Amino acid sequence: MSAPAPVLTGAGRMVGRSSGDRVILGLTMLGALLMMAPILWVIGLSLKDNKELMVSMNAVFSAPYTIQNYINILATSSVFRWILNSIIVSGGVTIGTLILCSLAGYGFARLNFPFRNALFIIVLMGLAVPEQAVLIARHQIFSWLKFHNTYQGLILPGLSAPFGVFLMTQYFRAIPKELDEAALLDNASRLKIFWKVLLPLTLPAQATLGIFTFLGTWNDYFWPLISGTKKEMYTLTVGIASTQTNFAQSEGLGFLMSQAVFAGAPILILYLFFQKYIVQAVSGAAMR
Repeated sequence: MSAPAPVLTGAGRMVGRSSGDRVILGLTMLGALLMMAPILWVIGLSLKDNKELMVSMNAVFSAPYTIQNYINILATSSVFRWILNSIIVSGGVTIGTLILCSLAGYGFARLNFPFRNALFIIVLMGLAVPEQAVLIARHQIFSWLKFHNTYQGLILPGLSAPFGVFLMTQYFRAIPKELDEAALLDNASRLKIFWKVLLPLTLPAQATLGIFTFLGTWNDYFWPLISGTKKEMYTLTVGIASTQTNFAQSEGLGFLMSQAVFAGAPILILYLFFQKYIVQAVSGAAMR
């Protein structure tokens, strides 16, 4: 058996691709196809007439296809208001989380103040508290403040992000303190050091935190269902769910799948645009 043909790289080195590399590449591609199969199945169902799917699910493999299910979604008068609500809520939670977590992370990593370690432990304990455990208390507080069916009522709970505080604290701690000392010698204030020197170095972590926060908020269903009870304050997930009939899974499967695609498309596009920042953040964390 002859050796694999060498490949000339841009640096002029001769690199041979072994059969093991080909096997790994093939398995990776197979795994990717298996992971994409449910997505392709959902898209295929969304492009079929509901009556055809009631006869046989195999209809998804043959023409004709239709976009009528998506037209039916857009025909709902409130759907664009629901999209706007989701954008406002997800954007507000994301921006607020980045600001608060960056400031808290800088404080825990760089500043000395009383009970710093104890407060950091209390923040981390928030990771162990499920949302359902505080749901009744939160509902009562927001009812007393009259925050239900308002944007602040949908946004404020999402600003509690102990994982974000932990992530930003670890990133700030990984930055050499010599940068702070050099800036202090130049008479820079703490705020200027944070804003001009350290914050730009944490952009990969901020991008990752921002993306996951946006995705989590966009897909959130539980709290918006409780807090936003008026139709004009529905987020997209709650609004789309409200359009389903009691027999949607049996009589309107194509329409149901088109709703899933319609709700998931924006966050998929967001991920495709910002995936390189996720890779940078993960690789940076691994190096640290």
